[in-house]
Amino acid sequence: MVEIINELIGEEKGEKVSPGHVVKAMILNGLGFVSKPLYMFPKYFETIACEHLIGAGVKPEYLNDDKLGRVMDKLFIKGLDTIFFIIALKAAKKFNVSLSTSHLDSSSMHVHGEYNTSLPEVIFENQESRNTQDLEELAVKSPKEITITYGYSRDHRPDLKQFIIELICSGDGD
Repeated sequence: MVEIINELIGEEKGEKVSPGHVVKAMILNGLGFVSKPLYMFPKYFETIACEHLIGAGVKPEYLNDDKLGRVMDKLFIKGLDTIFFIIALKAAKKFNVSLSTSHLDSSSMHVHGEYNTSLPEVIFENQESRNTQDLEELAVKSPKEITITYGYSRDHRPDLKQFIIELICSGDGD
């Protein structure tokens, strides 16, 4: 996964930790420290074998909130759907998961309150370097927002807005 992400979003010369290693660290962090803000991210890795789990030369202080933010921006611009698809397909090939049949299941989640259903405009540090074509390409590649709306409610709560989560499993049970 580290190599795939580095290849897809690129590495910058002089980086102390690659984007792929940052994503690997975020996954490890998500498995055990999910309720803490990003600025506390390095603290999680101070008490564990950071270099052993993430990669040689990776120190906790390299995994700061600025680095995480820059990597997440790059992932967003590249397209999270694209990145996930490429990684999932390579994992399926590596572990010989049959893709000949699949099972789809969905769940609806009802929510309370008001929801702003528009993505914020992307602000670039150097706006002059972006031309109209770059901005249009970014808009096309950007993930679409989750639609939170009224609809058929399996929970018999037509008064609440909802969204749907879907999961696909392979037919061979992998």
